[in-house]
Amino acid sequence: MRMETPSVCIIGAGSSGIVAAKTLHEYGIRFDCFEKGSAIGGNWRYNNDNGMSSAYRSLHINTNRDIMAYSDYPMPREYPMFPHHSQIIRYFDSYVDRFGIRPFIQFKTTVERVWPADGGYWVQTESGGVQQKRLYQHVIVANGHHWHPRYPTPPFPGTFTGETLHSHDYKTPDQIVGRKVLIVGIGNSAVDIACEAARQYSEPVTISTRSGAYILPNWLMGRPFDSLANPLTSRLPLGLQRLLLRASLLLARGRQSAYGVPVPNRPLLSEHPTISQDLLNLCGRGLVRFKPDIRAFAGHEVTFTDGSRDSFDMVIYATGYQVSFPFFDSDFISAGDTNNLQLYHRVIHPDHPGLYFLGLIQPLGAIMPLAELQAQWIARLLTGRCTLPDRAEMLRSIQKQADRNSQRYKPSARHTLQVDFYPYKRLLERAMQTR
Repeated sequence: MRMETPSVCIIGAGSSGIVAAKTLHEYGIRFDCFEKGSAIGGNWRYNNDNGMSSAYRSLHINTNRDIMAYSDYPMPREYPMFPHHSQIIRYFDSYVDRFGIRPFIQFKTTVERVWPADGGYWVQTESGGVQQKRLYQHVIVANGHHWHPRYPTPPFPGTFTGETLHSHDYKTPDQIVGRKVLIVGIGNSAVDIACEAARQYSEPVTISTRSGAYILPNWLMGRPFDSLANPLTSRLPLGLQRLLLRASLLLARGRQSAYGVPVPNRPLLSEHPTISQDLLNLCGRGLVRFKPDIRAFAGHEVTFTDGSRDSFDMVIYATGYQVSFPFFDSDFISAGDTNNLQLYHRVIHPDHPGLYFLGLIQPLGAIMPLAELQAQWIARLLTGRCTLPDRAEMLRSIQKQADRNSQRYKPSARHTLQVDFYPYKRLLERAMQTR
């Protein structure tokens, strides 16, 4: 094993890893960036050879191009407002080349293990059968959180003898052609797959959902829906935000229950929204239907909690992802079954100085601009331009954030990473001024 001592290790060259590399380069901070695949882009690179992308062939972003873009590099104006994944990858490739950071990324290099050392962290990598061990003062974890499939726990009773698939492995409609499909879950991937299947096949697609979800459109009154949120509206009381959103949705499309889509018993903005311009219309035409939670499997037959039964050829689990760090020993750092990793401002582990997590958030909005701010905060910390509070204060802040989330969101692994875009942006901006 060859030993070297660069200052910072960045794990991953997805949308968060590349902005970390660009930011550290601008600040003059030495780093190595390791990417398991042969190209940048992470989850947004369709059929990424790192094996971790959940992108399917028809995938478009559900946050608009202007909100998703990095602050100093807007997306091309000729892009549609909600670009295809192939356009997003071209944007990322252009970003990397524009700021000259591609030479700093070591491709086809797997980070196998990271563990503490005196004064930093050991990082063991493998590339082409060659292992290397390096000592770093700091490690930035940017390996993404939409790649390790999560299944219902505990599993549903009984055995389903048809085909099963997780949405992570769904790529093209020919995987489900000619099959009667049950989709478990009502998040963005579940609804995208259901709509794609419903448009192509005469057999209705069934979605099983435990509690329903609020379906929000991509467009509202001729504007991208997510552009309606802004720094001003984000400061309004939550109750008033809910009232304005409810009124806008009623005027634009009426009640979603009129289309046959179940409504949660929780208020708006108390869960991560499901974005779809098509679902309500397809439900109204009978091409997508809903069932409650699954009670049990018996061969191809599925019994639901309302006592109804139906037979299916395939079950697709669109049940989210497990936050996972395969390079950490489980007794060192683990998010557990709840995806609940306690981090100061969603970035810094109070018990492990020099260890940072980038993009490990689920915002009501786009991740990329927030990951960019996180990277700038880290760079300012590394160069001494701002400071951290002591451990006790970080723990108090973490608990305060957890209490706020528990009051607003239902207990769920889906919501442990939840942040509001503009309030979280202001939080990071304030942190960067702390001395």
